Amino acid sequence: MRIYILVLSVVLFVSCKDSLETVTSDSYVEIQKVLSINPASLDNYAAQGKPAYVNKDNTAANSITDKTATLGRVLFYDKNLSFNNTVSCASCHKQEFAFGDTATASLGVENGRTIRHSMRLINARYAQEAKFFWDERAANLEAQVTIPIQDHLEMGFSGQTGRGNMSSLLTKLNGLGYYKELFTMAFGDGNITEARMQTALAQFIRSIQSFDSKYDVGRAQAPNDGAPFPNFTAQENAGKNLFLAPPVFNAASERIGGGFGCQGCHRAPEFDIDPNSRNNGFIGVIGSAQIDLNNTRSPSLRDILNAAGVANSPFMHTAVPMNIRQVLAHYNSIANPARNTNLDPRLRPNNIGQNLQMTPDEINAMVAFLRTLTGKDVYTNKKWGNPFL
Repeated sequence: MRIYILVLSVVLFVSCKDSLETVTSDSYVEIQKVLSINPASLDNYAAQGKPAYVNKDNTAANSITDKTATLGRVLFYDKNLSFNNTVSCASCHKQEFAFGDTATASLGVENGRTIRHSMRLINARYAQEAKFFWDERAANLEAQVTIPIQDHLEMGFSGQTGRGNMSSLLTKLNGLGYYKELFTMAFGDGNITEARMQTALAQFIRSIQSFDSKYDVGRAQAPNDGAPFPNFTAQENAGKNLFLAPPVFNAASERIGGGFGCQGCHRAPEFDIDPNSRNNGFIGVIGSAQIDLNNTRSPSLRDILNAAGVANSPFMHTAVPMNIRQVLAHYNSIANPARNTNLDPRLRPNNIGQNLQMTPDEINAMVAFLRTLTGKDVYTNKKWGNPFL
């Protein structure tokens, strides 16, 4: 009798164990039907690490986990987040262009266009400035990520002209089996909400980082940013010095010594924007004669150029400068029109627009230095790539 009970117990245990394994493996069936993601072996988003000299971080309470960032990756690339299934976040923020766009104004649903140039997203986490959009209208990244989804011109869930709203999108996502599984994986249950979407998208975007540049190799060997980097050429070190050193001006606001003062707003080693920065002299509006004085945000200067030294995207919210030399030309001689009431004081010493009087050699040195900020891994690493491929 005891032997019979023991055998029956073993049979029941094995049977239950097999059943549990089946349930576990089957629970992600919808994910693996559609996505190139293995839930049992997720990519590393939570423990990527960063250089010891990088200290800024706007993560706040939304710490990155592999499961939630994976959900964010799917949301980022899913065209179902547009009302007619034609565009995704990745349509305007392309991995091959440092998560920016080469178009002046990015294409949205039904030929709609963004009103500002799409901002690059690399190293968005490593910045003191927590506000997002060029005009800083979003208090943080979590607030920002679902605004384009509800924009009539971008992803279209605006509730206007018969289109659905955010509630319509949530209903739509509830009808996609892989989201039930992904939200359960990330949050413990399949409840799909805007707040959870914001959490996941923000985690994925903050995970996109680039710290494998020539600059990083040199910075790791130097005691500080100002010291010569042993792996830099003389020209690159000269460009670095011009970037870091503040200019010395005469009474006419002409530079008579020092550097270009870029560090004042774009602070190394993160190269993030100073939260106190004001307008940089670009006050245009794409496709309009109006002016816009409220654009004070900037992405990190890391990966503004690709490995070939070509701009990953046009610059500024207007996309007017098409290359880095045009950007330098703008800062070389700043106009100070009366209508620009928000021009940063650092660009108008003595209340006169600066004239840096850059020489050709200085410009070449600055370009050489900016090229050292370009990494490699971020352009091809599949964990930041399209999971629907």
